[in-house]
Amino acid sequence: MEKILVVDDERNILLVLNKFLKQEGFHVETARSYEEAVSRLADSGFDLIITDMRLPGRSGLDLLKWVKEKTPELPVIVITAYGSIENAVEAMKIGAANYLTKPIEHDEMLAIIKHALIHSHISVKSQTGYQQEQYGIIGNSRAIQDVLSAIDVVSSSRANILITGESGTGKELVARAIHNASQRREFPFVAINCAAIPKDLIENELFGHEAGAYTGAMSKEIGKVETANKGTLFLDEIGEMPLSMQVKLLRVIQEKEFYRIGGNKPIKADCRIIAATNRNLEKEIETGGFREDLYYRLNVISIHMPPLRERKEDIPLLAHLFIKKYALENQKFIKGIDQMAMDALLSYDWTGNIRELENIIERAIVLTKQETIALDDLPNKIINKGSGDAVSKGITDLSGFKLDELERAVVLKTLEEENWNQTRAAARLGITRRQLRLRMVKYKLI
Repeated sequence: MEKILVVDDERNILLVLNKFLKQEGFHVETARSYEEAVSRLADSGFDLIITDMRLPGRSGLDLLKWVKEKTPELPVIVITAYGSIENAVEAMKIGAANYLTKPIEHDEMLAIIKHALIHSHISVKSQTGYQQEQYGIIGNSRAIQDVLSAIDVVSSSRANILITGESGTGKELVARAIHNASQRREFPFVAINCAAIPKDLIENELFGHEAGAYTGAMSKEIGKVETANKGTLFLDEIGEMPLSMQVKLLRVIQEKEFYRIGGNKPIKADCRIIAATNRNLEKEIETGGFREDLYYRLNVISIHMPPLRERKEDIPLLAHLFIKKYALENQKFIKGIDQMAMDALLSYDWTGNIRELENIIERAIVLTKQETIALDDLPNKIINKGSGDAVSKGITDLSGFKLDELERAVVLKTLEEENWNQTRAAARLGITRRQLRLRMVKYKLI
C-alpha cells in the first residue's frame, strides 16, 4: 500500500483528500505546515507527497526544495491556484513530478498520482521488506548470500571461474558481477553463447580471421578473444563447445595467445575467462564429450547458482522487482500482487527458474485489468497444483469418502472442466465466485 503525505493548511481540503485517497487504497497522512511536513518525513518513509504551494510560513516550494535535497527520488505533486501557473512551472524546474490546479478534479488527481508513482525510482517494497540488491543480484536467501560472498572473494583474483546452474538462474549476471568488481572492470566484458553459434562458425567468432582467409573474407575481422583483451571473456554454455575448439581454447588459456583464421602470427590474449554450464561436465568427460584438461583449467574456482525452487524466500523480492519493471514498460499502475497469487507462485516448482518467473509476471502485467495481480492473472500451470484423491480415483463409488473429500472432488472436477475459469465454475456449482474461492483455499486448490 503506497503511503502519501498531503500538506495543506486548509483543514477541509485535508479531510476531503484524506477520504478520497483512502478510498482509492492509499495510506494517507496529513500535515498543515512546512515544519510539520518535514517532521513527518523525518519519522517515516513515504512514496509520494502532495503539497499546496501556499503554506503558513515557509511555502510548498521550500518543502519541494528540501525534499529534493534529502530524497531526490521521492515524487512531489504541487497544488497551485489557477492564476499561479508560473509558480507551477518553477516547481517543475526544481523537480516536482507534476502539478494540480484548484479546484481539484479527483479523476485528474488520481491519474497524476498513478503516473508519478509509475515513473518514480523509489525502491519497490515487498511483503518481506525492501529488496536486497548487490551486484544487481536480488535475494535474502542463504544460497544467494553464499554466491555474493563468493563474488567478493574471487573478483580480486586472476583465476578462471566456472559457474554452474540450471538455465535461467542468472549465471551471466554472476559473471558480470565478478567482472564489475574486479580490476578489469575498465576493460571489455565480452559474452558469447557457445550453444547459439553453429559449430563451423565458432572458431571465427572467437578468433576472427585475416583478409582472404576464406571465400567471402574480404577484410580482417577481430574475434571475441581479441576484443576481450585485458577484460573478461564469458563463455556461456561451455559444454556445447565442439571438441576441436576445446583444444584451441586450451591453448589460449595455457599460452595466452591464439591465431586468427588464415593468420600465421600469434596474437597475445590477456583476458580472464569465466565459463558457465547447465551440464554436468564431469559426466561429459566420462562420455568423451568434454576434455578433462580444459575442465580443470576452467574450474579453478567454481560458483554454483541455485535453482529458484531452492531459494523460494526470494520469490516475493523478485516478483515485486519484475512488477515494477513491466508496469513501467507497459505504462500501467500496479500496486503489487495479492496473497493468493503470491502463495501460488511460492508453491510452483519453477523449472524455468528466474527467467520463467519474469515471463509469468510480465504476462500478468499485460493481461490484468486490476491494480493488483490476482490469482486469475496467472496461467493454469501455476494455479493447478495437482488433482484431488476423489477425482484421480473417479467418482463412481461414493462409499468410503468423507463429505469434505467429495466436495473437494466436485469443486476440482468442475474447475478442470471449465479450464479453471472461476466465474463459470461457480455458476455451475450454484455458488458465488467468492464462495468458490473460499472452498479453493480450504481444499488447497490455490
